[in-house]
Amino acid sequence: MGQTIVEKIAHSHMTEGPNRPLRAGDFLSIRPYHVMTHDNTSAVMKKFKAIGARKVYDAGQPVFTADHDIQNTQESNLAKYRSMEAFAHEHGIDFYPPGTGIGHQLMVEKGYVLPGTFVVASDSHSNMYGALGAIGTPVVRTDAAAIWATGEFWWQIPRTVQVVLEGQLAAGVSGKDVIVTLCGLYNREEVLNAAVEFAGPGVASLSMDARLSIANMSTEWGALVGWFPVGEVTLSYLEARNRELRAQGIARIPYEKFADWRTNPPAPDADAVYAGRIVLDLAEVTPHVSGPDTVQVMQSVAEIAKKKVAIQKAYLVSCVNSRLEDLEAAAKVLPGKKVAGGVKFYFAAASRSIQEEAEKSGVWQTFLDAGALPLPSGCGPCIGLGTGLLEPGETGISATNRNFKGRMGSRDARCYLGSPEVVAASAVAGYICGPGPSESCPVTRSFTEFAPTTVAETVEILPGFPARVRGRMVFLPQDNLNTDGIYGKDYTYREDMTPEMMARVVMENYDPEFAERTVAGDVVVGGFNFGTGSSREQAVTALKCKGIPLVIAGSFSQTYLRNAFNNGFLCIEEPGLVNRLRSRFGDAVARGEKTIIPGDAIEVDFATSTIRYAGETFTFPALGSVPQSLVIAGGVENLVSRKLGIEMTTVQI
Repeated sequence: MGQTIVEKIAHSHMTEGPNRPLRAGDFLSIRPYHVMTHDNTSAVMKKFKAIGARKVYDAGQPVFTADHDIQNTQESNLAKYRSMEAFAHEHGIDFYPPGTGIGHQLMVEKGYVLPGTFVVASDSHSNMYGALGAIGTPVVRTDAAAIWATGEFWWQIPRTVQVVLEGQLAAGVSGKDVIVTLCGLYNREEVLNAAVEFAGPGVASLSMDARLSIANMSTEWGALVGWFPVGEVTLSYLEARNRELRAQGIARIPYEKFADWRTNPPAPDADAVYAGRIVLDLAEVTPHVSGPDTVQVMQSVAEIAKKKVAIQKAYLVSCVNSRLEDLEAAAKVLPGKKVAGGVKFYFAAASRSIQEEAEKSGVWQTFLDAGALPLPSGCGPCIGLGTGLLEPGETGISATNRNFKGRMGSRDARCYLGSPEVVAASAVAGYICGPGPSESCPVTRSFTEFAPTTVAETVEILPGFPARVRGRMVFLPQDNLNTDGIYGKDYTYREDMTPEMMARVVMENYDPEFAERTVAGDVVVGGFNFGTGSSREQAVTALKCKGIPLVIAGSFSQTYLRNAFNNGFLCIEEPGLVNRLRSRFGDAVARGEKTIIPGDAIEVDFATSTIRYAGETFTFPALGSVPQSLVIAGGVENLVSRKLGIEMTTVQI
């Protein structure tokens, strides 16, 4: 049985895990090639110190970038940036000060991302690194601190959905249109928490900037990874970057790598096992916009132009669409035109070097002549910081990657997403439109889901880890049960909540009777995408306080899963059990019962990776030494502290 590219690259960076070829669902320890942190570096620094770390494991591994709140000149923010720079200087870490560029762009521009590497960042748009044939995926702050301290973090291999691209894009259609189309056409969680592996003859026709845009916004599509194969487009880009870096005296990309990438590029096995396959004919893609306020709804530019949706703000900023190709495409719309009255058009480059190129070529001046307003190279309005946010009642069109309600300003505003050309054309027209006539053609939907192949496996149980758990089964049938439902916002920021108090309010927003009806030792079985929503850790710890030993679900929000194991709390994915329970308790589910407690027991055997309930047996991905160690230690911070303690003791001897 062959491996996907995620399984192969993860295996090449594994420090601990299964002693066999990796497959979806496996837990392992990864030593990433690099880890990037941005303005949240200061928060990671606090976690790093809290776990008792004194020095960075490998100073060449972390990269610090100041990019999110760079327009904020308050002393508290400037002090934060100074502390980041001082920490970087103390430990010999690369630091990029405010104005240098957006972290993700700097990672690819400065040669930190190479084909076949595993690169992470404490930011969700780390998927962008996949455009260069790397595995790029986000980590939470605790993970980043663990990487600083030990060089590694734990990861679970996601399932992979192959996206086969055929044909070529028509003139005037961009990479942004491709990902907007994918997000709108496949909006039923087809790729949620999956790795997306792009393939097919259409890939070769996509520019590097188009690939970077698509991989970046695979995050909004729901994926954890967005990977592109390595070919001449990739290598030409890297060769250009290498020449520029070496001219600056930076030999970050070895010359000898290029011959290897040409003859033996990272690639999946021919018989790799996929969870699903999507086929998209690029020739069918036309200019589209997402929204308002969601990427899951799209409409063609031809269609929305007829409605003449008036705008007050337009944005060409962010890590998804502010590279030179994007600026050039938008600039072609602007000569001889002015931004419409009542509209403000904000633009920025993804990095200082891109801005310098745009200035040399005259592209930058084209924006200024049209009346567009320049911003420094940073995240700015994309993340709702600094100048130019959406005001109540306003409508915006943006070439950013997210249009969640309230993200770019007021919750009483509306935001659409579009390509750089659409943003520029809309800014001068005063309403959402394209630079010229376009067609509204249907795009063929082609998705094939393959049956999962979980294999029963016997694993060694470490001392201190339970061989099995048996308890009363408690079924929560709702999909997308969010963290606010598990632990409400009214308690999240209270400092006086004791474990007993947390246990009394767990699931209060989902089912007010849950805490009273359940007891310590009950085994909770949830639906799909359990724990979606915010990153609040109390949605995990409140269940621990209640005495719930573990949660089984059809699938978990990746953030919830990471928070769970990082706090030493067990989570198991087994969609077959959830579907069986829905069938068994269909009447109760139809009545809208929130918490179903039939009174019988469920048993989880970790040695054989099986669940037994009502005379049936279900199989889940084996929990080997990596997740067991996290649970035994009580979480990742304790585990890292123990590792550091062992190392320090060894040194003293």
